[in-house]
Amino acid sequence: MSRTLRTFRTLRERRGRRGRIRARAVALATVFATGVGALALTPQPASAASDYTGDPVLYWNDVLLGAIRTAGGTPGPISRAAAEMNAAIYDAESSYQLRWHTMTSDPYLQAVDYAAWAEGPGEEERIIGRTAYNILLKLFPGQTTYLDNKFKERFGTSPTDFDLLDATVVNKVVTTMWNFRTADGSEDQTAYTPDGRPGAWLPTSYPDLPDPACSQGSQAAIPAWGKVKPWALTSGSQFRPSTPGQYASYENLLASPAYAEQVRQVRDLGGAGSTTRTTDQTAAAWFWANDANGTYKPPGQLLDITARVSRDRGLTAYQNARLFALVSVAMADAAIAEWDVKYQTPIDLWRPVSAIREGLRDTTWQPLSGTTPCFPAWASGHSAFGAAWAGIMRQYFKTDGITFTASTDDPKSPVKNRTFTSFSQAAREEADSRVWLGVHYPWDASDGLTLGENVATWVFTHKMKSVGS
Repeated sequence: MSRTLRTFRTLRERRGRRGRIRARAVALATVFATGVGALALTPQPASAASDYTGDPVLYWNDVLLGAIRTAGGTPGPISRAAAEMNAAIYDAESSYQLRWHTMTSDPYLQAVDYAAWAEGPGEEERIIGRTAYNILLKLFPGQTTYLDNKFKERFGTSPTDFDLLDATVVNKVVTTMWNFRTADGSEDQTAYTPDGRPGAWLPTSYPDLPDPACSQGSQAAIPAWGKVKPWALTSGSQFRPSTPGQYASYENLLASPAYAEQVRQVRDLGGAGSTTRTTDQTAAAWFWANDANGTYKPPGQLLDITARVSRDRGLTAYQNARLFALVSVAMADAAIAEWDVKYQTPIDLWRPVSAIREGLRDTTWQPLSGTTPCFPAWASGHSAFGAAWAGIMRQYFKTDGITFTASTDDPKSPVKNRTFTSFSQAAREEADSRVWLGVHYPWDASDGLTLGENVATWVFTHKMKSVGS
């Protein structure tokens, strides 16, 4: 047999194998279609009404911020929701990159190796969007109409329309992520019993500062959150700092000159009628607050800033998926580590309003904030979130010196935007703002910053690493 004939026969056999593969693919697609009422045999492209304007990762993070504004709540569960959505998006995007042999960093849990015949128009958009939608629907089941509308706004189709990518990759990513976080301790609703000693946290509702949500000790927010399974840390106590000022008891703490100085600073700088706090410090205090329901809360503000930096730097969807997953995981672990400090250490420190009114008997002093978050002071959650965010951003971009403009959701903020020349500058101001708002002591801020920085470094060096690093 001539070489030409052998070559022809080889090519014909290869074509035959490809034909059989295509036939099996069509048959499998038919099975999927039959299971959903014969809606389609192949992946369904978005209709003419689809609008893929802008990066899909940024789009779905904006959808998340809308859900947070409606849901409200404490920072721990909010940071958990962000981590769950963004880690799932990243694994979905990693699956897409694996399919095209362009994956350059490790997935968070897994990259699904799905078949080539599952491709179609808008493949990357569909994988990211359908993953984000399904995770958000599980996290915020009461917001189905909002989420459906945001899906239709992006794709021009209903989220219930058949898409073969659901069966080949999306459902696997969503199910794996959901099962990974099931029974992680986040549902623990054990009520808190205050220590009942001078210096220990107590409810911060007063007749002239009424707060029905913080009038009883049992209302202290998420006291078991420090026991939630971390996303990257080995435990919530991995980077636990020593007690405030290294004092091991309430008695020694309250008797120390260091404590007296801490109270003096927040009394002078954080009071509603302070003459020491500058106009710019007042503006910063409200700019970083975002404590009220209806705002995107502290984790949401940092996600919004991440999106702004991303747009300025022109990141791709793959780069954004990894960046937002790293930031979200770091903030979720910062929340767990912070709440370990607040409730699982020997001192559950009372808030400045209690220290001043109960300890100093200054019953007229009011914090600038008016009300105070309903959990112990030490250490500051805002500070830990800010440092965790800044640490990831600095390591991701390989520099701290990036200028950016941040925004706020807080309705009491006299300014909408503030500009910073580095990530650490923003984190430092966010930490200090809690003293200027009158809800934290200086050591709450500094210890929170250290904790958040440690979390960021651990996350960046242990999760979603660049291939070969």
